[in-house]
Amino acid sequence: MKVMGALKGITIVEIAGIGPGPFAAMLLADQGARVIRVDRPGASQGIGNPRHDILNRGRQSVALDLKSQAGRKALLQIVAQSDGLIEGFRPGVMERMGLGPDDCLKVNPRLVYGRMTGWGQSGPLAQRAGHDINYIALSGALAAIGNAGQKPAIPLNLVGDFGGGALYLVFGMLCALLSARTTGQGQVVDAAMVDGVASLMSIVYRLDADGLWQSQRGANLLDGGAPFYDVYETSDGKYVSLGPLEPQFFADFVKRMGLQDNPAFAQPFNMKQWPAMRAAITQRIAEKSRDAWCAIFEGSDACFTPVLDYKEAPDHPHMMARETFIEQDGLHQPAPAPRLSKTPGRVQGPPPLPGEQSADILATFGFSDAEIAQLINPRDNKE
Repeated sequence: MKVMGALKGITIVEIAGIGPGPFAAMLLADQGARVIRVDRPGASQGIGNPRHDILNRGRQSVALDLKSQAGRKALLQIVAQSDGLIEGFRPGVMERMGLGPDDCLKVNPRLVYGRMTGWGQSGPLAQRAGHDINYIALSGALAAIGNAGQKPAIPLNLVGDFGGGALYLVFGMLCALLSARTTGQGQVVDAAMVDGVASLMSIVYRLDADGLWQSQRGANLLDGGAPFYDVYETSDGKYVSLGPLEPQFFADFVKRMGLQDNPAFAQPFNMKQWPAMRAAITQRIAEKSRDAWCAIFEGSDACFTPVLDYKEAPDHPHMMARETFIEQDGLHQPAPAPRLSKTPGRVQGPPPLPGEQSADILATFGFSDAEIAQLINPRDNKE
């Protein structure tokens, strides 16, 4: 497949990991970057069949033993001819292998060295283990998510790993790559999930500054506290979502619900009326099925949508029209995003097996046949 995308010509070395690092590398690969994943020899990366690991799509994989002198030397030779590197170990691990930022920038001063961690490269927790739930808990996001009077709701691992982690790593690396083009100097990108999630919470701090946010869950305009920004159960046990915040959208919503004569809806931002408003909406929504309500709100600006699960979403007419989901290499998967008008990205290839392209990759970076054979079939390379 011919490589396409705005990042064509950019080479990124990815030290194999899990979660946000691979997702960041997938986003870069989708937009045309050549991403070379460095796997351990004999490794079975990820869970289940590696051919199904969508986060690893569009890559080439080389197997190198980074605990051996030959493996480390080979990686540095590849790094010397690359634009960026992604790693997700705890602080100090790459340095102890002789592959830290100083080592890599020494052989390639223009290199962008991306570091993906939960806690960051510094601070009291930098060496502690953790997962998405821990990072969003410490950043203030988890406490804000959930219904009033109930424990915090876990938003999958989308907020920490992928939102505050991978997306900020990609943004930081692209910033640094642009800087390297103009200055000739690479740098380190310290992408910590606690930092990224805190950044995502900016709107909360803005609202709090004006006295428009409370620390209680389910008590605010955008956290389910407002009855017209919430999820309701339909007669068939499914759910619909409502979000008509603006007056004209709210008026359309109330009319289609048949609640225009209910006095509780006369002043939508009068919080004293919210309990009565919620009770009326709950009762009315429960009278019909999800599909029946969708038909009633078809074509409206009432900010009404069905709550679809991950298997239903690809079949929605809007998603189908935009081809938001695609079938490729035998896998049903989300299409590359965002969409660029002149240099559109695309899935550059299937997820590789660990080390699948070792010989081809090493050859393109100037390794001799003898060196390739030794690296692929090491005998005694360890120090």
